Amino acid sequence: MAASLHIAGIRKVFGSGDKAVEVLKKIDIEVAPGEFLILVGPSGCGKSTLLNIIAGLEDPSEGELRIGGKNVIGMAPAKRDIAMVFQSYALYPTMSVADNIGFALEMRKVPKAARDKRIQEVAVMLQIEHLLDRKPAQLSGGQRQRVAMGRALARDPQLFLFDEPLSNLDAKLRVEMRAEIKRLHHLSGITSVYVTHDQIEAMTLGTRIAVMKGGVLQQIGTPDDIYRRPVNMYVAGFIGSPNMNFIKGRVETVGEQGKFIFEGGSLDLNCPNAKDVTLGQRPEHIHLSDDPAVTWRGEIVLVEPTGADTYVVVKTAVGLMTVRVAPNSTVKVGEQTGMTVSSRHNHWFDAKTDLRLI
Repeated sequence: MAASLHIAGIRKVFGSGDKAVEVLKKIDIEVAPGEFLILVGPSGCGKSTLLNIIAGLEDPSEGELRIGGKNVIGMAPAKRDIAMVFQSYALYPTMSVADNIGFALEMRKVPKAARDKRIQEVAVMLQIEHLLDRKPAQLSGGQRQRVAMGRALARDPQLFLFDEPLSNLDAKLRVEMRAEIKRLHHLSGITSVYVTHDQIEAMTLGTRIAVMKGGVLQQIGTPDDIYRRPVNMYVAGFIGSPNMNFIKGRVETVGEQGKFIFEGGSLDLNCPNAKDVTLGQRPEHIHLSDDPAVTWRGEIVLVEPTGADTYVVVKTAVGLMTVRVAPNSTVKVGEQTGMTVSSRHNHWFDAKTDLRLI
């Protein structure tokens, strides 16, 4: 049965005195039963430390942690009824796939008939029933990761913890395994916490995303919330690929008929009631224009076809801007171009605090 996860005021300090380093700073997160929460952020942001505290591999310096309503601070990992999938597959090389999947059940002294039945059920779920007699060395990377997930699934835990499980896979296999993990979560309904530094994984997998930086929880919300209404410039720049474009300037006129002035151009937009601001625009919301009257102009310095889309990098007075264009676009490096934006997709941030304005 899926469990809730309650994280309140969790701090973690390594070392003491002058050498003390605070890696988690009062983290508060509520995870509902059956939810798939993503912890995302760059290396060193504290996401793996938080996962290890949930797993019982680290003790918090202070705070409260409950799984299924039960306080688990100080409780051994084996007693928390959790299952963890690591970046390394951590399979027993001398055991068959079936024995690897059923190892935890064997340690719990589950009868062989019940154990074999559960192994078969999990293998069918993971589509690896034809591999049960093989050893890990005879498997591909994706197959090994399926076995690692199968070992976790076989236990039917309250909580799944994933620590960057796809990092060792190639790009194509990562896409396939993302879909597999999402399918398995839909089938099992087990509450899951997934750590990654890959914002594409975060956007495609999570029910909600918790964005972290420097041990601080920056924002938590649905993928759509995080993408459409980032609370600050850090979240806005971290979530989305390619990154959001930022334009520093000042508001000359406030309101729907407002004017935003910046180095090398100006834009007529719905402007906030603030003076020094940063405008955020995603690549899909900036448009190239041949109109000579358009004041915001630059030189195309890079064209990147990706198949479904083409990304164009334009050098402007305020820096490089990335623009998404149609895949059949005929623009070329070295050409001059104008750029326009729509008032419907603006992200305004305070230039001093980097916090969202409207």
